[in-house]
Amino acid sequence: MAEATAVLNYSSGTTGVPKGVEITHLNYIANCMQTEYMAALAPDYGEKVKRAKVLSFLPMYHAYGQTYHCVTCPGRGVPVYVMRKYDFVEMLRCVEKFQITGLNLVPPIAVALTKRPEVKDFDLSSVESAGCGAAPLGRESAVEFDRKVAQGRFQLRQGWGMTEITCSAIGWDPRHDLDSPAVGELNPNIEGMIVDDAGHEVGVGQRGEFWVRGPNVMKGYWRKAEATKETKTDDGWLKTGDIAYRDKDGLIYMVDRKKELIKVKGNQVAPAELEALLLDHPAVQDAAVVGVTIRGEELPRAYIVPQMEQNATPENIGQWLAKQVAPHKRLAGGVKFTDVIPKNPSGKILRKALREKAAEEVGDGNPKAKAMAEGPKSRQPTKPSREVVWIGMSSIPSTACDVIAGRSAEVEEV
Repeated sequence: MAEATAVLNYSSGTTGVPKGVEITHLNYIANCMQTEYMAALAPDYGEKVKRAKVLSFLPMYHAYGQTYHCVTCPGRGVPVYVMRKYDFVEMLRCVEKFQITGLNLVPPIAVALTKRPEVKDFDLSSVESAGCGAAPLGRESAVEFDRKVAQGRFQLRQGWGMTEITCSAIGWDPRHDLDSPAVGELNPNIEGMIVDDAGHEVGVGQRGEFWVRGPNVMKGYWRKAEATKETKTDDGWLKTGDIAYRDKDGLIYMVDRKKELIKVKGNQVAPAELEALLLDHPAVQDAAVVGVTIRGEELPRAYIVPQMEQNATPENIGQWLAKQVAPHKRLAGGVKFTDVIPKNPSGKILRKALREKAAEEVGDGNPKAKAMAEGPKSRQPTKPSREVVWIGMSSIPSTACDVIAGRSAEVEEV
């Protein structure tokens, strides 16, 4: 029974076709015990559990929402208030109305809590803990969250996980203050190592692919034996596909997905690094960076959801970023304003869709690519527009695709 498949969750599909992930009963029990052990290290853990109330707005068919809201919270005896559909303002209303104490967030919502003006209209003082996962959140965004939302009551804690490890593998000892951009340390009863392209373990501070092994690692991909063999070694190591490094204290730092790194003149550029910087700009509400091939060279290109009242232009933002990064990290593929960054329900950027969009707009084979390579035009917009492109591109209509939106504020207590 322990090795029987309990749930069949699907991988995010941000870089390819989603795959069914077989999670066993043992996987689930092991992962919940691992995260519970870490949580119980807090000196006031017992008192917090007694008064805890959690708001659920993450999809329960995804590992993050499913594990915490369907298994961990009921196991602790913690009530879960379930929103029928996610809506940012209604989420704020529910936190205030039901005096929610704990939030499980994804980066787009964490950033929105620091930037959306509606936040000031609600009392969020009941919240005494918040975690963020499913996708990277920049250090500055986390610090801003602590300043504007936590306000000294707690610190936003990031972790790391993936569907193939049930949910979580890295977290934080709650007794420690967070003064590092690391995602945390390995949960108990999990092994981890960072390897080079040949599969050899690398040293402290060196980047490589992060591998994990433990009782929470998936049984395999459903009906995909070859994909399973490519991802799991014969001795149980799971190749996560994430680039990471560790410090002398064992803290782990995530760089980006291996498949998502942009290679510019032989240098690796992590989209997550540029996105984190862009989100520090007051005129940027949301951002995504992908690689696009122009005249045979891969270049970083950014899609920006602007704060329209800030009066910024794509060129302003591109030039602002250029002053903060090395030349090969500059947005030589252009900057485009758009209405929304396409994401899956867990908040991960759908980079495959954006790469295809970028290739159609300015990539090799597109008649506009030549104009892109020639540099900026003299024409500038008279006012910010979500359909303005930098460098030297004419406006291209964008398509709205907010996959984590809804209107109903109805909640149920589970």
